[in-house]
Amino acid sequence: MGLRLFAYRDFRLYQCARFFLTIAIQMQSVAVGWQVYDLTRRPRDLGIVGLVQFLPMIGLSPITGHTADRFDRRRVILVCQLGIAASSLMLLASTLAHTEHAYFIYGTLVLFGAARAFSGPAASALTTHLVPMAEFPDAVAWGSSVWQAATVIGPALGGVVYALSGGAGGVYALSALLALSAFGCVLSMKVRTGRMERSAPSLQTLLAGVRYVFSQKLILGSITLDLFAVLLGGAVALLPIFARDILHTGPWGLGILRSAPAFGALVMAVWLAFHPLRRRAGLTMFACVGIFGVATIVFALSNVYMVSLVALMIAGAADMVSVVVRGTLVQIATPSEMRGRVSAVNQVFVGASNELGEFESGLTADWLGVVPAAVFGGFATCAVVATCMFLFPALRRVDRLDKAMR
Repeated sequence: MGLRLFAYRDFRLYQCARFFLTIAIQMQSVAVGWQVYDLTRRPRDLGIVGLVQFLPMIGLSPITGHTADRFDRRRVILVCQLGIAASSLMLLASTLAHTEHAYFIYGTLVLFGAARAFSGPAASALTTHLVPMAEFPDAVAWGSSVWQAATVIGPALGGVVYALSGGAGGVYALSALLALSAFGCVLSMKVRTGRMERSAPSLQTLLAGVRYVFSQKLILGSITLDLFAVLLGGAVALLPIFARDILHTGPWGLGILRSAPAFGALVMAVWLAFHPLRRRAGLTMFACVGIFGVATIVFALSNVYMVSLVALMIAGAADMVSVVVRGTLVQIATPSEMRGRVSAVNQVFVGASNELGEFESGLTADWLGVVPAAVFGGFATCAVVATCMFLFPALRRVDRLDKAMR
C-alpha cells in the first residue's frame, strides 16, 4: 500500500480533520481525568467520567445511525464538530471560574458524548464515499494509522500543556481551536452524500442495523470480542491513579502513559498497512486479544515507569489487530444505505468497551483496590478470548478478510 489514496482531495481533507479532532479529544481526556481526580481523589469519579459519556451513546443509538443514513453525512459531522468545540469552551469557562466540584464537568461531558454519538456513525460511513470501494481496505488501514498517530500525540501534548499552563484551561482552549480546525477541513470538502435511506421513518428502519448485526455472526463475534475484552481489561480510566500514586509522576507522565497504547497501535497499524493479514485473520485476532490481556496484567503489577510504558505499548499494538479486522468486516459487509445504522451499533459496542469500561474500572478499583482491579481485568480478558472462540467458531476459522463475507 502506498500514498496513492492521498491523491483524492476529500480523503486528504477528511484525514486532516480526523487528525485535528482526535488530538483535541485526547488532550481533553487527559485534562479531564487529571482535573477530576485532583478534585475528588476517588477512583469511582473517574468511572463516572466514562459513564456520562457512554449514556448519550447508548441512549441516542436508535437515532444516530438513522440520522447518518437519512441526512447528508458531511453536514451531520459539521454540526457534531461544533458541539465538541462548544464542550471544550464550556470546560474552559468552568476552569476559569475555579469550580470546586466535578458536577459541571460531568454535565458538559454529556453534551460531548452526544456530539460524538452522532458523529461516529456518520464519520465511519462517510469514508466509503471518499475512495473507490476497491481501495477501501487500504483506506481503513490509513485511517487507522492517522487516528493512532493523533492518539499518540494528543495525550502527550495534553499532559505537557497541562503542566506548562499550570492547569486544565490551556488544554481546553487548544482543544477547542483544534476542533474548529477540523470543522474547517470538513467544510472545505466537496463530497455530498445526500440521503441514503429512502424508506419512511419507522421502528423497523430504526432497528434495521441491530437486526443486520445479529444476523451476521462474523460481525457480531468480532464486536462482541472487542466489547468484553476492553470492557473488562481496559485500565485507561485508572491511569491518573497509577501515574500519581504508584508511578509517582505528574501530568506530563500521565500524558505519555495515555499515549503509549496508541503508539503501539500506530506501529501495528503501519505494519498492517504495508503487510496486511493474508491468512488466519480470525486466529490472529484471538491471539492478539489474549496478548492484550497479558500485557494488562504486567502493567497492573509494575511499579517501574518504563515497564508500565512498554506493557501499555504492547497492549495497544495487540488491540490494533482486532480494530482492523472488525473495521474491515463491518464496513465491507454492510450495504451502503445501512452503514450509518450498522456503524451506530458498532459504536455502541466500542463505546461500551471504552467509556462504560472506564466506569467498570472505577467501580472495581473502588471495591478491590487499583492494582487488584487491573489484574482482574487482564485475567477476565483472557477468559473472554476462550469463551468467544467457543461461541463464534466461524470467526475463529476466518482466513482471508477479503473473502470472509463471500
